[in-house]
Amino acid sequence: MRHPHPPRRPTKKNSRRGNDDDTRGMETIRDWLRYATSLFTHQKLAFGQSTLNAYDEATWLLRHALHLPTENFETFLDARLSPTEKTTLKSILHRRAFLREPAAYIIGEAWLGDFSFRVDPRVVIPRSYFLEIISDQLNQWIPNPDTITRIADVCTGSGCLAILLAAAYPNAHIDATDISQDALDVATLNIADYNLQSRITPRHADILNDLRPHPSPPATPYDIILCNPPYEPESLLETLPEEFHHEPTQALISGPDGMDIIRRLLPQATSRLAPNGILLVETGALHDTLETEFPTLEFHWLPTQDESDCVALLHASSLRTLFHP
Repeated sequence: MRHPHPPRRPTKKNSRRGNDDDTRGMETIRDWLRYATSLFTHQKLAFGQSTLNAYDEATWLLRHALHLPTENFETFLDARLSPTEKTTLKSILHRRAFLREPAAYIIGEAWLGDFSFRVDPRVVIPRSYFLEIISDQLNQWIPNPDTITRIADVCTGSGCLAILLAAAYPNAHIDATDISQDALDVATLNIADYNLQSRITPRHADILNDLRPHPSPPATPYDIILCNPPYEPESLLETLPEEFHHEPTQALISGPDGMDIIRRLLPQATSRLAPNGILLVETGALHDTLETEFPTLEFHWLPTQDESDCVALLHASSLRTLFHP
């Protein structure tokens, strides 16, 4: 999944405990927003799982806790809070600042673009460059998007990318696979929230291995296989901020060099792609590793807004030059 460069982990001296005096005299949303922003900054919290800075994180948590709309939030800043609301905010801010719980887990929700998803510690928090790719670039590689009828979303986690794909390709049936049954349970809830049960099927599978044919529609080759796999090396665990340790490790880490899942995915995808099918993989910092390990494959690196260009597209024909189905 998509990660920022890990911030420095906080030291013990920065992990002070809050007390009731910290919030005495705070009456308005503006007071609490200032306090939360200062608290998050002082505690040197890590961001990047949902928001990118202390102010946005504080705004998101307060808005959710107080059931306020995204639009025109500023018009409520001078509203005074009830004692019950203050108690709720104290609890939420304590969990974020001192227990280092990710904001998305505290409120049980994460967003990708205009789509919201249920999340909890059974799944990695949605964040992916595929939000850009699916909406802005993917159809450049597909002659007729209306002909896309079979897609696999591998390592689906919360099911977020399967749902984005369903919106982009209304004629497609999507198999959403994951090795974690816990993750599939969360994905099932999200699929139901969007009424996509007839088009997205959660499938328990180790990548694409042992994927039993689904009776309806028939088990035909996939036009698109998309995967946002674990791609971080094991050594990263030592440097990850505490917030990231709340996420399931198997959804982040993939062997000593981060390549374990991708190495297994490429040959499995080859045998399951349609003749003109494409494989898309988000690879993190593995660009050079992939190019070096598979020099005969024709990788197309899709541009991203932050210029990391870490999404690879491979045609089935290229894959079959190396992996014979």
